[in-house]
Amino acid sequence: MKRLFVPIAGICGIIVIIFLWYTGTYSGLVAVQEEVNNTWGQVQNQYQRRADLIPNLVATVKGYAGHENQTLVEVTKARQQVMSIRLDGVVTNAALQKQFIEAQQSLSGALTRLLAVKESYPDLKANQSFLDLQTQLEGTENRIAVERKRYQDAITRNNKIVRGFFSSFVAQRNGFTVREYYSAQVGAERAPTVTF
Repeated sequence: MKRLFVPIAGICGIIVIIFLWYTGTYSGLVAVQEEVNNTWGQVQNQYQRRADLIPNLVATVKGYAGHENQTLVEVTKARQQVMSIRLDGVVTNAALQKQFIEAQQSLSGALTRLLAVKESYPDLKANQSFLDLQTQLEGTENRIAVERKRYQDAITRNNKIVRGFFSSFVAQRNGFTVREYYSAQVGAERAPTVTF
């Protein structure tokens, strides 16, 4: 009887250890996936904040620089394009996420041109509403950069766990996948040229 107890206890111990490892790994994968989803939600939140500031900024510039119509139209079109892409929090469609990121980058370029308009209009440069909106927009751009960095960090943690030697067994069996990093627009490494 004692001879059977030791092997049975050993087998039960191994089963318990495997079960604990599996559930711990699964819970870790769920936690990191939720972190990725949360950080992406924060990126979207900051983009929404920027989109909400744009109509006021465009209206202020229009009041001072109405004949800069092409720039105002570009900003408005870029904002509409961004707003037309609906991401419902969690992004599992990489193509849709890429489309969203490209639309945001297009909007960033249009905003850069809009803010450059102020150099041609001394009254606009002195307008307190414009200055306040510009400050809020700059703050939002900084927040976007911070949230994108946090998103990249969460993606790194996710991918390390999903691709890990032992944890990949749990990940593959439960649908956890490697996530794509936020990527900059082609040519983003060069500073934009602003002409007046």
